[in-house]
Amino acid sequence: MVAVTPPPHATASAPSASRPASAPAPAVTVEERRLDGDVPRRILADSGFDGVAPAFAKALRGPGSYTRAEHVAVRHGERLWRRAVDRAQGRGPAGGELSRDDDRPLYWARLAMTRELRAWHAESGLSEAAGTRLLERLESASRGQDSMGSGGDRAREHDRARGVKRIVVTGFDPFTLDRDIRISNPSGAVALALDGTVIRTADGPARVETAVFPVRWGDFADGTVERALRRVLPRADLFVTVSQGRVGRIDVERFNGAWRGGFGDNENVSETGLVPVTDPATRPQWTGTTLPYADIVAATTGPFPVYDNTSVTEIPAGGTAPVVRPGGPTPGSAARAGGGGDYLSNEIAYRATLLRDRLGLAIPGGHVHTPVLQFGPGNTDPATGTVSDPVFVQNRQAITAQLRAIVGVAAEASGDAGR
Repeated sequence: MVAVTPPPHATASAPSASRPASAPAPAVTVEERRLDGDVPRRILADSGFDGVAPAFAKALRGPGSYTRAEHVAVRHGERLWRRAVDRAQGRGPAGGELSRDDDRPLYWARLAMTRELRAWHAESGLSEAAGTRLLERLESASRGQDSMGSGGDRAREHDRARGVKRIVVTGFDPFTLDRDIRISNPSGAVALALDGTVIRTADGPARVETAVFPVRWGDFADGTVERALRRVLPRADLFVTVSQGRVGRIDVERFNGAWRGGFGDNENVSETGLVPVTDPATRPQWTGTTLPYADIVAATTGPFPVYDNTSVTEIPAGGTAPVVRPGGPTPGSAARAGGGGDYLSNEIAYRATLLRDRLGLAIPGGHVHTPVLQFGPGNTDPATGTVSDPVFVQNRQAITAQLRAIVGVAAEASGDAGR
């Protein structure tokens, strides 16, 4: 998710319609409208996830009770996340011909559920605030955010007693869907493949807990990252936020900037300016990784080259124009792009590492960018191409395997450093 220039729909000639994060949600969102296309329907049918939203809608029917609706939203949201994880990890029926490792059924099924919830809420008589809360509960449950760190301190101490580390890994939804609605996000596939798994290292086993985040500026401004991570980072030994980056390479991003660059999100909303955080008076222009980047770069983890990316874009102290700094930010500079750009991948890295620092945690954590996931030759036209192909699947599986190896290297190197 490296994005340092706006997409065509966010340029001066075709501006995005930005709305405040606090504004009431429309009856059907831009994301949900895309469900009516042929590709989302095929993805849902070819994975067996096309029955998720109808089952959810049926369970919602009845009196407009908030308590009952919340119970249904959470239960069905958790069920969707677990089903997607199980499918990705080879448990249960495949449900169709779509590759098991595919992250897209989770994305489109969730949108179908949120559309059903909006329709139910419009007839329920419940307040706008209640509807917003129900959507939040469905989102957090179906993204794995609620299940991260399950068991609390007791489970953490039990793992410590057995020498089991706890690792938090996050991914993202597909994005830039107006360019190609078939898009998959390898970071989301990584999250599904790793959730609940145990990575064996020379320093002992490490249990991975994952979640997926939306590609929406408003959700980040509303604190979705901090809500999900604040309770789990203090019990974690390592965290890695992951997103899709550049073609043919993996980047360990050294620096994260406090700047939003205006690239349109999945609702076609554009935001430019400082990253909105609580307590802006203590908002640094830059935060840094504490991942063992030298060990990660030096290790043989897979087919894609891995780089320690130190480049940023800044306005130097006393200056007015942006300058690219290959070696990182200079003292007193203002951020205009972190190593990971100025989009939501940079922002999740900034927010997660700022939270780490504000909580006073001395744990390794930072951001890794995967290669761009590409379709095979002859399948590059979204108007005529298929929703998947062997090259597409092979590349996604290779990215997932390499990210699994990178997380293992980070866990092992961090254990070595602690001894």
